[in-house]
Amino acid sequence: MGGLIVLVVVLAAATVAGLALRQRRGKFRASPAGALRPLAGRITLADPAVLTAEELGVPLGARATLVQFSTEFCANCPPTRRMLGQVAQDHDGVELVEVDAAARLDLARRLNIYSTPTILVLGPDGAIASRASGQPRKADVLAAVGEILGAGAA
Repeated sequence: MGGLIVLVVVLAAATVAGLALRQRRGKFRASPAGALRPLAGRITLADPAVLTAEELGVPLGARATLVQFSTEFCANCPPTRRMLGQVAQDHDGVELVEVDAAARLDLARRLNIYSTPTILVLGPDGAIASRASGQPRKADVLAAVGEILGAGAA
């Protein structure tokens, strides 16, 4: 009888945890400057919450940059890439950069990328303004980009 109670409690806890994680998938969260924690001795950059054109291998967007971390076997990455590409195309000065997380483990580790797709929204200076793990809704991407574009107009 005691084993059955333990089993029910474990199943209930796992269900609650799974539902909580599911709610967070694809939602953009603000990325405060101190939120990213570099691994001791592995980071030489002064600010781990900033990405440069040199790190990405392409120029940053004049107004914003969408960075998608993908992997070869990610089922949600191609549709996410298409949607992000459309958002970038519809907004002047917004660029899309796709990063292969497996090929760029240094960046994935530094930025705490644990699943793909993970999308970062960068300001014109490369500062990470927000991020989402999982496939986001287009409305959420537009809102995150709008925050950057609106801040640039102010």
